Amino acid sequence: MLECVPNFSEGRDEAVVRAIADAIAQTPGVLLLGWESDADHNRSVVTFAGPSDAVVEAAVRGAGKASEVIDLTAHQGVHPRVGAADVIPFVPLDGSSMQDAVAAAHRAGEEIWRRYSVPVYFYEHAARSPDRKRLERVRRKEFDGAPADIGNLAAHSTAGASMVGARGFLIAYNVQLATRDAAIAQAIARKIRESSGGFPHVKAMGIYLASRDCAQVSMNLTNFAEIPLERVFDTIAVSAREHGTEAASSQIIGFIPRRAYEAAPEFFRRAENFEESRILETRIEQLLR
Repeated sequence: MLECVPNFSEGRDEAVVRAIADAIAQTPGVLLLGWESDADHNRSVVTFAGPSDAVVEAAVRGAGKASEVIDLTAHQGVHPRVGAADVIPFVPLDGSSMQDAVAAAHRAGEEIWRRYSVPVYFYEHAARSPDRKRLERVRRKEFDGAPADIGNLAAHSTAGASMVGARGFLIAYNVQLATRDAAIAQAIARKIRESSGGFPHVKAMGIYLASRDCAQVSMNLTNFAEIPLERVFDTIAVSAREHGTEAASSQIIGFIPRRAYEAAPEFFRRAENFEESRILETRIEQLLR
Protein backbone atom coordinates (compact mmCIF):
# COMPACT_ATOMS: atom_id res chain seq x y z
CA MET A 1 0.00 0.00 0.00
CA LEU A 2 1.12 3.50 -0.87
CA GLU A 3 -0.43 6.87 -0.13
CA CYS A 4 -0.34 9.72 -2.63
CA VAL A 5 -1.09 13.34 -1.71
CA PRO A 6 -1.01 15.50 -4.84
CA ASN A 7 -1.48 19.26 -4.54
CA PHE A 8 -3.28 20.93 -7.44
CA SER A 9 -3.17 24.63 -8.29
CA GLU A 10 -6.90 25.27 -8.04
CA GLY A 11 -8.83 25.98 -4.87
CA ARG A 12 -11.66 28.25 -5.96
CA ASP A 13 -13.57 26.38 -8.67
CA GLU A 14 -15.14 23.32 -7.07
CA ALA A 15 -16.15 21.82 -10.42
CA VAL A 16 -12.53 21.78 -11.57
CA VAL A 17 -11.31 20.17 -8.37
CA ARG A 18 -14.11 17.61 -8.42
CA ALA A 19 -13.24 16.64 -11.99
CA ILE A 20 -9.67 15.92 -10.89
CA ALA A 21 -10.80 14.01 -7.79
CA ASP A 22 -13.20 11.96 -9.92
CA ALA A 23 -10.43 11.03 -12.35
CA ILE A 24 -8.46 9.70 -9.41
CA ALA A 25 -11.37 7.98 -7.68
CA GLN A 26 -12.43 6.15 -10.85
CA THR A 27 -9.10 4.35 -11.07
CA PRO A 28 -9.67 0.69 -10.15
CA GLY A 29 -8.14 -0.34 -6.83
CA VAL A 30 -7.79 3.17 -5.40
CA LEU A 31 -9.35 4.47 -2.18
CA LEU A 32 -10.06 8.20 -2.37
CA LEU A 33 -9.66 9.24 1.27
CA GLY A 34 -10.70 12.84 0.75
CA TRP A 35 -9.91 16.22 -0.76
CA GLU A 36 -10.08 19.80 0.41
CA SER A 37 -9.53 23.22 -1.10
CA ASP A 38 -8.26 26.60 0.09
CA ALA A 39 -9.30 29.70 -1.82
CA ASP A 40 -6.50 31.92 -0.49
CA HIS A 41 -3.80 29.42 -1.35
CA ASN A 42 -5.81 28.65 -4.52
CA ARG A 43 -4.82 25.06 -3.98
CA SER A 44 -6.42 21.69 -3.34
CA VAL A 45 -5.02 18.60 -1.68
CA VAL A 46 -6.30 15.16 -2.68
CA THR A 47 -5.39 12.06 -0.66
CA PHE A 48 -5.71 8.49 -1.90
CA ALA A 49 -4.18 5.10 -1.19
CA GLY A 50 -3.97 1.59 -2.57
CA PRO A 51 -1.62 -0.92 -4.18
CA SER A 52 1.35 0.61 -5.97
CA ASP A 53 0.16 0.05 -9.55
CA ALA A 54 -3.27 1.52 -8.84
CA VAL A 55 -1.87 4.53 -7.01
CA VAL A 56 0.59 5.28 -9.82
CA GLU A 57 -2.18 5.12 -12.41
CA ALA A 58 -4.47 7.34 -10.33
CA ALA A 59 -1.71 9.92 -9.88
CA VAL A 60 -1.06 9.99 -13.61
CA ARG A 61 -4.77 10.36 -14.40
CA GLY A 62 -5.11 13.15 -11.84
CA ALA A 63 -2.14 15.00 -13.32
CA GLY A 64 -3.54 14.56 -16.80
CA LYS A 65 -6.95 15.91 -15.86
CA ALA A 66 -5.28 18.86 -14.11
CA SER A 67 -3.35 19.67 -17.29
CA GLU A 68 -6.68 19.79 -19.16
CA VAL A 69 -8.71 21.90 -16.74
CA ILE A 70 -6.16 24.25 -15.10
CA ASP A 71 -4.48 27.11 -16.97
CA LEU A 72 -1.58 28.14 -14.77
CA THR A 73 -0.97 31.33 -16.76
CA ALA A 74 -4.19 32.71 -15.22
CA HIS A 75 -3.48 31.41 -11.72
CA GLN A 76 -3.11 33.65 -8.68
CA GLY A 77 -2.60 32.54 -5.09
CA VAL A 78 -0.43 33.03 -2.06
CA HIS A 79 1.13 29.55 -2.16
CA PRO A 80 4.29 28.87 -4.22
CA ARG A 81 3.76 26.57 -7.20
CA VAL A 82 5.23 25.51 -10.54
CA GLY A 83 2.47 23.42 -12.03
CA ALA A 84 -1.21 22.59 -12.38
CA ALA A 85 -0.43 19.27 -10.71
CA ASP A 86 2.14 21.02 -8.58
CA VAL A 87 3.55 18.37 -6.26
CA ILE A 88 2.81 14.64 -6.35
CA PRO A 89 4.40 12.87 -3.37
CA PHE A 90 4.24 9.11 -2.79
CA VAL A 91 4.34 7.91 0.81
CA PRO A 92 5.01 4.32 1.95
CA LEU A 93 2.39 2.86 4.26
CA ASP A 94 2.80 -0.24 6.44
CA GLY A 95 4.12 -3.13 4.39
CA SER A 96 5.89 -0.97 1.82
CA SER A 97 9.26 0.77 1.78
CA MET A 98 10.69 4.09 0.70
CA GLN A 99 12.23 2.25 -2.25
CA ASP A 100 8.71 1.25 -3.30
CA ALA A 101 7.63 4.90 -3.11
CA VAL A 102 10.65 6.02 -5.13
CA ALA A 103 9.93 3.44 -7.83
CA ALA A 104 6.29 4.57 -7.95
CA ALA A 105 7.32 8.22 -8.24
CA HIS A 106 9.66 7.49 -11.15
CA ARG A 107 7.04 5.43 -12.99
CA ALA A 108 4.38 8.10 -12.48
CA GLY A 109 6.68 10.88 -13.61
CA GLU A 110 7.66 9.06 -16.79
CA GLU A 111 4.00 8.38 -17.62
CA ILE A 112 2.93 11.99 -16.99
CA TRP A 113 5.55 13.14 -19.47
CA ARG A 114 4.77 10.40 -22.00
CA ARG A 115 0.98 10.91 -21.97
CA TYR A 116 0.63 14.64 -21.40
CA SER A 117 3.98 16.27 -22.29
CA VAL A 118 4.16 17.91 -18.86
CA PRO A 119 7.79 18.06 -17.66
CA VAL A 120 8.45 16.27 -14.38
CA TYR A 121 11.16 16.94 -11.80
CA PHE A 122 11.82 14.49 -9.00
CA TYR A 123 12.35 15.66 -5.42
CA GLU A 124 13.06 14.36 -1.91
CA HIS A 125 13.96 10.65 -1.92
CA ALA A 126 13.05 10.37 -5.62
CA ALA A 127 15.43 13.18 -6.66
CA ARG A 128 17.82 12.33 -9.48
CA SER A 129 19.63 15.64 -9.15
CA PRO A 130 20.88 17.02 -5.80
CA ASP A 131 19.62 20.54 -6.55
CA ARG A 132 16.07 19.18 -6.95
CA LYS A 133 15.98 17.46 -3.56
CA ARG A 134 14.55 20.46 -1.70
CA LEU A 135 11.23 21.49 -3.22
CA GLU A 136 11.47 25.12 -2.16
CA ARG A 137 14.60 25.65 -4.24
CA VAL A 138 12.69 25.40 -7.50
CA ARG A 139 9.13 26.41 -6.69
CA ARG A 140 8.14 30.06 -7.04
CA LYS A 141 5.18 32.13 -5.94
CA GLU A 142 4.02 33.17 -9.41
CA PHE A 143 4.12 31.64 -12.88
CA ASP A 144 3.14 33.27 -16.17
CA GLY A 145 4.18 30.66 -18.70
CA ALA A 146 7.83 31.68 -19.05
CA PRO A 147 10.20 28.87 -17.98
CA ALA A 148 12.61 31.37 -16.40
CA ASP A 149 9.91 32.23 -13.88
CA ILE A 150 10.03 28.75 -12.38
CA GLY A 151 13.74 28.50 -11.83
CA ASN A 152 14.86 27.71 -15.41
CA LEU A 153 12.72 24.57 -15.54
CA ALA A 154 11.24 23.41 -18.80
CA ALA A 155 7.48 23.86 -18.65
CA HIS A 156 4.22 23.07 -20.43
CA SER A 157 2.72 26.32 -21.72
CA THR A 158 -0.39 26.15 -19.49
CA ALA A 159 0.20 23.26 -17.07
CA GLY A 160 3.72 24.23 -16.00
CA ALA A 161 5.76 21.39 -14.51
CA SER A 162 5.10 18.74 -11.89
CA MET A 163 7.32 17.94 -8.93
CA VAL A 164 7.01 14.22 -8.22
CA GLY A 165 8.57 12.84 -5.07
CA ALA A 166 8.81 10.14 -2.45
CA ARG A 167 8.81 11.07 1.21
CA GLY A 168 7.69 10.09 4.66
CA PHE A 169 4.54 11.45 6.27
CA LEU A 170 4.21 15.23 6.05
CA ILE A 171 1.70 16.98 8.28
CA ALA A 172 0.29 20.28 7.06
CA TYR A 173 -0.81 22.42 10.01
CA ASN A 174 -1.78 26.09 9.98
CA VAL A 175 -2.23 28.63 12.77
CA GLN A 176 -4.43 31.69 12.25
CA LEU A 177 -3.49 34.86 14.12
CA ALA A 178 -5.81 37.51 15.54
CA THR A 179 -4.26 40.13 13.26
CA ARG A 180 -4.30 41.07 9.60
CA ASP A 181 -0.57 41.86 9.59
CA ALA A 182 1.22 39.28 7.42
CA ALA A 183 4.57 40.70 8.59
CA ILE A 184 3.87 39.31 12.07
CA ALA A 185 3.10 35.87 10.63
CA GLN A 186 6.29 36.06 8.57
CA ALA A 187 8.34 36.95 11.65
CA ILE A 188 6.88 34.01 13.57
CA ALA A 189 7.52 31.70 10.62
CA ARG A 190 11.18 32.75 10.56
CA LYS A 191 11.44 31.99 14.27
CA ILE A 192 10.08 28.44 14.07
CA ARG A 193 11.33 27.10 10.74
CA GLU A 194 14.48 25.04 10.46
CA SER A 195 15.99 27.06 7.61
CA SER A 196 16.33 30.15 9.81
CA GLY A 197 17.43 28.40 13.00
CA GLY A 198 14.12 27.20 14.42
CA PHE A 199 12.80 23.72 14.99
CA PRO A 200 14.20 20.84 12.94
CA HIS A 201 11.91 19.45 10.22
CA VAL A 202 9.62 22.49 10.32
CA LYS A 203 8.94 24.51 7.17
CA ALA A 204 6.86 27.65 7.63
CA MET A 205 5.71 30.79 5.89
CA GLY A 206 3.55 33.72 6.90
CA ILE A 207 0.71 34.93 4.68
CA TYR A 208 -2.49 36.99 4.71
CA LEU A 209 -5.79 35.16 4.20
CA ALA A 210 -8.35 37.34 2.47
CA SER A 211 -11.16 34.85 3.15
CA ARG A 212 -10.59 35.05 6.91
CA ASP A 213 -9.19 38.59 6.95
CA CYS A 214 -6.30 37.46 9.11
CA ALA A 215 -2.66 36.43 8.96
CA GLN A 216 -1.65 32.78 9.01
CA VAL A 217 1.46 30.79 9.89
CA SER A 218 1.38 27.93 7.40
CA MET A 219 3.55 24.92 8.29
CA ASN A 220 4.75 21.66 6.82
CA LEU A 221 5.98 19.28 9.51
CA THR A 222 8.21 16.89 7.60
CA ASN A 223 9.27 14.46 10.34
CA PHE A 224 6.72 14.55 13.15
CA ALA A 225 8.59 12.02 15.30
CA GLU A 226 11.52 14.45 15.62
CA ILE A 227 9.46 17.61 16.26
CA PRO A 228 8.32 18.73 19.74
CA LEU A 229 4.87 19.62 18.44
CA GLU A 230 3.53 21.25 21.61
CA ARG A 231 6.66 23.40 21.89
CA VAL A 232 6.16 24.54 18.31
CA PHE A 233 2.62 25.66 19.06
CA ASP A 234 3.65 27.28 22.35
CA THR A 235 6.40 29.19 20.55
CA ILE A 236 3.90 30.50 18.02
CA ALA A 237 1.49 31.52 20.79
CA VAL A 238 4.20 33.27 22.83
CA SER A 239 5.61 35.02 19.77
CA ALA A 240 2.15 36.18 18.77
CA ARG A 241 1.63 37.74 22.21
CA GLU A 242 5.01 39.44 21.96
CA HIS A 243 3.75 41.05 18.76
CA GLY A 244 0.53 42.16 20.45
CA THR A 245 -1.77 39.50 19.06
CA GLU A 246 -2.91 35.90 19.69
CA ALA A 247 -2.87 32.48 18.08
CA ALA A 248 -6.60 32.46 17.37
CA SER A 249 -7.16 29.03 15.81
CA SER A 250 -5.46 26.18 14.00
CA GLN A 251 -6.33 23.65 11.33
CA ILE A 252 -5.08 20.41 9.85
CA ILE A 253 -4.82 19.98 6.10
CA GLY A 254 -5.25 16.41 4.92
CA PHE A 255 -4.66 13.42 7.17
CA ILE A 256 -2.35 12.54 10.04
CA PRO A 257 -0.86 9.13 10.87
CA ARG A 258 -2.09 7.48 14.04
CA ARG A 259 1.41 7.49 15.54
CA ALA A 260 1.54 11.26 15.29
CA TYR A 261 -1.84 11.65 16.97
CA GLU A 262 -0.92 9.29 19.80
CA ALA A 263 2.34 11.17 20.38
CA ALA A 264 0.69 14.60 20.71
CA PRO A 265 -3.10 14.28 20.90
CA GLU A 266 -3.74 17.78 22.27
CA PHE A 267 -1.76 19.38 19.47
CA PHE A 268 -4.12 17.85 16.93
CA ARG A 269 -7.33 18.10 18.99
CA ARG A 270 -6.68 21.84 19.24
CA ALA A 271 -7.31 22.15 15.50
CA GLU A 272 -10.74 23.54 14.66
CA ASN A 273 -11.36 20.81 12.06
CA PHE A 274 -10.03 17.79 13.95
CA GLU A 275 -12.15 14.66 13.95
CA GLU A 276 -11.29 10.98 14.24
CA SER A 277 -11.56 10.52 10.49
CA ARG A 278 -8.55 12.84 10.09
CA ILE A 279 -6.43 9.94 11.32
CA LEU A 280 -5.24 8.14 8.21
CA GLU A 281 -5.68 4.59 9.43
CA THR A 282 -9.14 5.37 10.80
CA ARG A 283 -10.23 6.84 7.46
CA ILE A 284 -9.00 3.79 5.55
CA GLU A 285 -10.82 1.49 7.98
CA GLN A 286 -14.03 3.51 7.51
CA LEU A 287 -13.86 3.18 3.73
CA LEU A 288 -13.13 -0.56 3.80
CA ARG A 289 -16.10 -1.44 6.03
